Amino acid sequence: MKPTNSVFTGLPTTVFETMSRLAVQHGAINLGQGFPDVDGPEDVRAQASAALMTGSNQYPPMLGLPELRQAVADASKRFYDLDVDWQREVLVTSGATEAIADCLLALVEPGDEVILIEPLYDCYLPMVKRAGGTPVRVRVTPPEWKLDLDALGRAVTPRTKAILINNPMNPAAKVFSEEELAGIARICVDNDLYAICDEVYEHLIFDGARHRPLMTFPGMRERTARIGSAGKTFSLTGWKVGYITAAPALLDPIAKAHQFVTFTTPANLQKAVAYGLAKGDVYFETLASDLAAKRDRLSDGLSRLGFAVLPCAGTYFVTCDASGLMPGLGDVEICRRLTVEAGVTAVPVSAFYGDNAPESFIRFCFCKKDEVLDEAVARLSRWLHDAAAEAVVG
Repeated sequence: MKPTNSVFTGLPTTVFETMSRLAVQHGAINLGQGFPDVDGPEDVRAQASAALMTGSNQYPPMLGLPELRQAVADASKRFYDLDVDWQREVLVTSGATEAIADCLLALVEPGDEVILIEPLYDCYLPMVKRAGGTPVRVRVTPPEWKLDLDALGRAVTPRTKAILINNPMNPAAKVFSEEELAGIARICVDNDLYAICDEVYEHLIFDGARHRPLMTFPGMRERTARIGSAGKTFSLTGWKVGYITAAPALLDPIAKAHQFVTFTTPANLQKAVAYGLAKGDVYFETLASDLAAKRDRLSDGLSRLGFAVLPCAGTYFVTCDASGLMPGLGDVEICRRLTVEAGVTAVPVSAFYGDNAPESFIRFCFCKKDEVLDEAVARLSRWLHDAAAEAVVG
């Protein structure tokens, strides 16, 4: 038979799926995949339920319900002082992953180069390739995760079309500094590049810091597509409601891509997200502070056990250097042993790099119930104690 698509055929199973299957097989606590183990605000869910039963369940407008597009524009002004025309500059998508696909399909031509900053979310590479683009990777590495702006500048060629940036960054839990963002903006402006900004963790930033969209930097308003997600903002990852904010000249082709990818998103969920985005400041502050407390709870426990825990400025994740506890092992084997022997699943950070990755760093997800985090630490403690006792006997 004729060959199927070369990008997706034979694409390996994602690291999340692989580790999740292993976790189920061995009854492990899964701190690998990034989703909360409790649902989001009851009042937001009640809005979705009521809209399902009393509202229309037919096709909503392709661009999204006016209520949600207005709410996204209002939130842009409220949080970032961005003036957004909800009618011409906001599009609702079926999750941020679709939003990324729409942006790449709309902005990238075959042969265009797209700069990616690794470690990177696993869908970026195949999506760039499927759009006909050539991925060009620039990396940040643990433990500092500092972006080398000179290296970023050197990565730009006459064929570069766009930079895709994830800020706050999964899996590094990095929040790009003002200096880094300003440098990225200068490179985009100087080289006439688009910026596709995956900012789904915008409200999950800790220790009093505030998110600043790349769109707010000089010269970036007209060349940036900014992506947000109700899944992360309201701990409702299964809803798959995302939104793109972009200038009209950018949003028009992005909306055309959306029209032929999913066309629309469930109306009742859109109504509920519009309600949620208007919630008071206390909700957003509590979301961040509660997650920061979970970060500290897990990080402190891991540190006591001897894991070298890296700083976490945002997102759902903490990264650890496990080389001191399991010398000589790579991160994939470390995660396999923790799952099979200790009953706790993490994800190897090397899976988020294309090649030549750091080899001893693993990622844990902390957006779980406190008792789940405590049990994970207790299991790791027992396993390390037993391993140390066996070493003494041996």
